[in-house]
Amino acid sequence: MAVAIFALSVLALAACVENLINAQTMKDEDEKVRRFLASRMAEIQAGAVPLSDSATEEIKDSLPQMKLKTTRTQLKRKNEKEQDLFGLYAVNLQLSWLSGNSEVQRDLVFYVYPRQR
Repeated sequence: MAVAIFALSVLALAACVENLINAQTMKDEDEKVRRFLASRMAEIQAGAVPLSDSATEEIKDSLPQMKLKTTRTQLKRKNEKEQDLFGLYAVNLQLSWLSGNSEVQRDLVFYVYPRQR
């Protein structure tokens, strides 16, 4: 009886360790993705990355099958003097990658207005 109880406790401990490893892997992936999206947003806002209406690119050296889809939509807004604001865009960064056997996706939406020179 004691051997059976010990075996069950070892199996339960193994399941806990597996869940812990899976949770840590997901946390690490999420951290990489958040850093990448924040970095790309800063590059776009600074004008270092040219922005087109829609673009898809594969990102290497990070996560398996990582793809970034960038879309921009021009916004029709007016300022306080009821004048049209030209060049105001909503940008959507959609990052997808393979985590285990399933595809995971994160989105980041922000606004871009060109700097006046």
